Amino acid sequence: MNISLLVEFTRRDFSERYSGSILGVGWGFVSPLVNILIYTLIFSQVMNARLPGSVGGYSYSVYLVSGLIPWLAFSNTILRSSTVYLDKKHIISKVNLSLFRLPIFIVLSETLTFLITMAIFLVFLLIVDGQFSSAMLILPFVYVVQQIFAFAVGFLLAQLVVFIRDLKEFTGIIIQLWFWFTPIVYVISIVPESLSRFIVYNPVYQFIHVWQSVFVHQTIPDLTGIIVIAVVAHLILLFAFMMYKSLEKDIRDFL
Repeated sequence: MNISLLVEFTRRDFSERYSGSILGVGWGFVSPLVNILIYTLIFSQVMNARLPGSVGGYSYSVYLVSGLIPWLAFSNTILRSSTVYLDKKHIISKVNLSLFRLPIFIVLSETLTFLITMAIFLVFLLIVDGQFSSAMLILPFVYVVQQIFAFAVGFLLAQLVVFIRDLKEFTGIIIQLWFWFTPIVYVISIVPESLSRFIVYNPVYQFIHVWQSVFVHQTIPDLTGIIVIAVVAHLILLFAFMMYKSLEKDIRDFL
């Protein structure tokens, strides 16, 4: 699959979400703006939620949104990549596409959504705080690592889902459980010690913790967990690619 075809898939994927609507791709800006406003206003003004150890009126909203935005990019990449071969089987059967590269357009599309949402969030931070921290410079690296991890898992699942269709529903359930096992809407300090000791081994916690630390506390936490995730992600990707090389013909036949 050449780059131009990959870009075209990405463009169509993003635009087709809002096809038939009056605003079209404009909803790609309106939707995240409304979501951020809801989270910030509801939790900071209506529910008067406060982050332990912080005095800012919007601190909990910043904590929540800074965790949700990367989580959505990560989880959507896995969920959508896991069914990409089934969703695109009408194209795969007619065009000789690289099954390995096909899920990349989902990563790119989710990254586009992520960038739009993050840009709106940064504008909000500039309004309420008036400054940015140099710690934010580490975030592109963290995002790349988490999306490589998401792509590796999604690519592996995409192959298995072709043969085990129930795995599609099971993946959705796991993603829901994964969300609540990750401190995004709550802080890890309120979790019983018997459970919190396991949460630190949650790979999603490792990168979400960095996002929240940077935006809430303007500090960069220990990145050892991110380095480990990077290594694990490449190992999963290598395994998935080896499986793909042996199953490619069967995958096309089953589709």
